[in-house]
Amino acid sequence: MKKILLCGVAALSLAACSQNTDTNNPATEKSETSTTEKQSAALGAALGDWGVELSDIDADVDPGDDFYQFVNGKWLETFEIPDEFSNYGSFTVLFERSEDRVKKIIEEAASGNAPEGSLEDKIGDFYAAYTDVDTINEKGFSVLDDDFAKIDALNTHEDVARAMGDPRIGAMSPVGAFISVDSKKTDQYITYLTQYGLGLPNRDYYLDAKFADKRPKYVAYIEKALTLGGVDDAAAKASAIMDLETRMAEVHWEPAKRRNRDLTYNLKSIDELKSFAPGIPWDAMLESAGLADQTQFVVREDDAIANLAQIFADTPVETWKAYLKYHLLRENADVLPTELDEASFAFFDTELRGTPKQRERWKRAVAAVNSALGEAVGKVYVEKYFPAESKEQMQDLVENLRRALDERITDLPWMSEATKVEAHAKLEKFTPKIGYPDKWRDYSGLIVTEGEAYENARNAVAFEWNYSISRLGGPVDKTEWGMNPQRVNAYYSPPRNEIVFPAAILQEPFFDPHADPAVNYGGIGAVIGHEIGHGFDDQGRKSDGDGILRDWWTKEDAENFSKLTDKLGEQYASYEPIDGFFINPKLTMGENIGDVGGLAMAYHAYKLSLNGQEAPVIDGYTGDQRFFMAWAQVWKRIVREEALKNQIASDPHSPARYRVNGVVRNMDAWYDAFDVTEEDDLYLPPEDRVEIW
Repeated sequence: MKKILLCGVAALSLAACSQNTDTNNPATEKSETSTTEKQSAALGAALGDWGVELSDIDADVDPGDDFYQFVNGKWLETFEIPDEFSNYGSFTVLFERSEDRVKKIIEEAASGNAPEGSLEDKIGDFYAAYTDVDTINEKGFSVLDDDFAKIDALNTHEDVARAMGDPRIGAMSPVGAFISVDSKKTDQYITYLTQYGLGLPNRDYYLDAKFADKRPKYVAYIEKALTLGGVDDAAAKASAIMDLETRMAEVHWEPAKRRNRDLTYNLKSIDELKSFAPGIPWDAMLESAGLADQTQFVVREDDAIANLAQIFADTPVETWKAYLKYHLLRENADVLPTELDEASFAFFDTELRGTPKQRERWKRAVAAVNSALGEAVGKVYVEKYFPAESKEQMQDLVENLRRALDERITDLPWMSEATKVEAHAKLEKFTPKIGYPDKWRDYSGLIVTEGEAYENARNAVAFEWNYSISRLGGPVDKTEWGMNPQRVNAYYSPPRNEIVFPAAILQEPFFDPHADPAVNYGGIGAVIGHEIGHGFDDQGRKSDGDGILRDWWTKEDAENFSKLTDKLGEQYASYEPIDGFFINPKLTMGENIGDVGGLAMAYHAYKLSLNGQEAPVIDGYTGDQRFFMAWAQVWKRIVREEALKNQIASDPHSPARYRVNGVVRNMDAWYDAFDVTEEDDLYLPPEDRVEIW
């Protein structure tokens, strides 16, 4: 049973920025208000003079035809993606900055004579072992001997199930488990069971004709991995593994269906689980995973798991043994000999995502340390790089966004008063978490051994799983975070009804304490609105203010909401980022609602912040223009074609261009700010524009 820790969150996707200035403003040709008194903006902003890189603007593009290209066009046309990335944008700039900072923290921790077993010693030893490629190659695949011996000793399906549940092996399996807050009893944790077991990104890669060319290359990779690992008859076993994974893919739910929270909460007792999916020896698997005392489980994709259990029973033990060895090799390729590491990169990164070059070893080591000892590093990160005033300003922004949505709920024309009462109550109970947790993780139980990269990786997996299951039976920890402070991202958790903003995202272009307020509202303000909006998107709306999954809507209000989301979905279904690859609005609906609603909330909050006054005109740009330009700047990103195909197939976020153009064209204020008319390509008649929250 592969151990995965999910937090039930809806998060942003990663996207980065250039840093030069230009005061040329083609928008002034269409806006009389923007040609009024020009005001200097000596604000000391990190980007430009006041927070937006004007040199990125493509003056040859009409804002109403392609607003994303208008704001970012020169950067998009001239910037070249570094070979080590499948995509690059505003998020990536902050990611690299955070990466450099974490490297310094790790080096400082490892530079002194830290006591053996101390946190600093663990950080230093973990990093040093990971970067010591010579030792990794010298040890070769012998580090797998114990795990392979355990797999070789499996004789029955019960033995296989026990191996899949063993956290020390951390083996792949058809069914994954994670511990999270119970969506219907949010004062307790529960074990969720979910479909799992595929090596390719999702079922489409096994079944869709668009990815047919990837399948034989995947089989070739499996064969090479098995051969390098010393597994006999690698070609035949690779074929058998592909056949097995294809059969599993055929019963997997498609990504869009997995979003539906009404379908993915199926509470079953242990006896009901055994009866429902008898093909898996559950007692053996759960006992090995440390879950033998659990009496209830939430089965997410119910019929898929029943079918996967049958596939488990029908598949010969020998095939499962080959499958386990292969995935052990695949999942640990970065801490195994270079030949396997390079083969894994060539397939999963170059072939599937178009990335030409492997990242430097130290950068990958930073990611590994962040994964294994993230909060230990994060504690130092916020002490060094996150000023207290940034947290204070963010708290003010969050409260202003909350006030804005509160007013907007009151004025909603499509919602009844009864449902509005519940919506207001949910908003009031939102918990914002900003910067870093109030309580830090204890890593005393994590064993890190000098010079043992593979062993350290396995220990980290087992440590995380044991930490996760230790929460079962106890109260929900309200201080817990699902992201490290040094991660450039943000999320909303439905069962906790909380929005979380790690320190690393609270930098330009998202947030700059020295930037024009319009820019901060169009940047981090809209991100705040986006995350709050997840609490009211097509799935988040199904939980109440206490995070409990229940229907608090009147039937008429739910129908009105669905009409609006269907209308929004029709817009996104028409977008074709690559020929033959259309956006799937059923997959991206939650994020699209978050974007459309979040920007509308942020605009409302920005107007509230002006206290009835007109915003100054800066460098010829009105406050409204600067607000929308900030949103477009946040999402600038260049993506390699294979990576974009992967995103369209599996990512719930729409591609960056549509997170800008698909959103602004639904806001009346954008039309006014840039004098967008019926002659412009992005124009939507007022009756076709969608405003939900």
